[in-house]
Amino acid sequence: MAKMVVSDLPDSEIEGKRAFVRVDFNVPIKDGVISEDYRIRRTIPTIEYLTQRGARVILASHLGRPRGRVIPDLSLRPVSLRLSELLGKPVGFTEDGTREGVKATIDGLREAEVVLLENLRFHKEETDNEPEFSKGLASLADIYVNDAFGTSHRKHASTYGMALYFDLRVAGFLVHRELKFLTKLRDNPEHPFVVIVGGAKIKDKISALKNLIEKADKVLIGGGVAYTFLKAKGINIGGSITEDEMMDWAKDALLKYEGKIFLPVDHVAAESLEKRRTRVVVDQEIPEEFKGFDIGPKTITKYISEIKDTGAIFWNGPMGVFEIDDFASGTAHIARAIALATWRGTTTVVGGGETIAAIRKAEVLDSEIIHISTGGGASLEFLGGEELPGISVLNDKK
Repeated sequence: MAKMVVSDLPDSEIEGKRAFVRVDFNVPIKDGVISEDYRIRRTIPTIEYLTQRGARVILASHLGRPRGRVIPDLSLRPVSLRLSELLGKPVGFTEDGTREGVKATIDGLREAEVVLLENLRFHKEETDNEPEFSKGLASLADIYVNDAFGTSHRKHASTYGMALYFDLRVAGFLVHRELKFLTKLRDNPEHPFVVIVGGAKIKDKISALKNLIEKADKVLIGGGVAYTFLKAKGINIGGSITEDEMMDWAKDALLKYEGKIFLPVDHVAAESLEKRRTRVVVDQEIPEEFKGFDIGPKTITKYISEIKDTGAIFWNGPMGVFEIDDFASGTAHIARAIALATWRGTTTVVGGGETIAAIRKAEVLDSEIIHISTGGGASLEFLGGEELPGISVLNDKK
């Protein structure tokens, strides 16, 4: 059932009210510098919608995995500074992370002002979904807004527990857009429908893969995932990574979906990431002393030809170790081919996580992809048909 969106609320229910907005500002920060702010930018429409209607906005997120400890390098202060630049107005920040300190800061908020709370995971009670902690967070606001799709698969205090204490619990515009595109792909994709799967492990995306492979016309496989399939097919993959526990499933999938699953026909291989004496392996077999780290040029050409003239494309996971230039070609070519497909009228959806970083490295613009998901694990679980606690807890649209 469709969920209520913040725009479904009458302005009278927003003006002067305290809106707690769970966002996903889990962005890469090094030495206080944010290297990728896509997730921050995607929340701006929701924040501005609320402030323009006189709400007092409380933003909350996690960053990294501090496991209940205060770690200065995982502070959200750099995010508050970047957000101030994006909004063109000061964004407050809770220096004092105690309950009393946070309450004092929020009590001082005026209409249309914004404050960002310190990293919620500095408190162990957040990931434990501790009831009293949830209740304490809920006491800070009048309206609950989930605009953190990337953490909606977690039953944590700020994504689930606290929402139960609100009468008004709605989706932000980011979450609404995620649900719109991912639901379409999951339930009724346009055809021909091409699924592109990469990354390190099948296990991380098995539920989505099982569901999407049924609906897809073609499934193009690269990255570490490909080597499990190739080994299941009886092909020598040298020292490449595999998931032996997924071997039986891969064998069954290759038999059941023969002609639908495409595997690499050549590779860029090396002895190791450290010993980068690379070579192109011109057939599917990889010598024993080498490991595959990227799809080869023949595979790139084949995959690009399969991407043309499609109705919808879903891509999750790089084709190789794209962070290293020697093994980035496959991922870059796929990213650019998907961008070109967008201009041809294809509905292109890219899963979050590493795939966003891969798009950036390939210099593909946001506007060249129809939808870039902010949720890696969440998008895969949703596409696999699993219920996301952070979504199910929201009010149904009347």
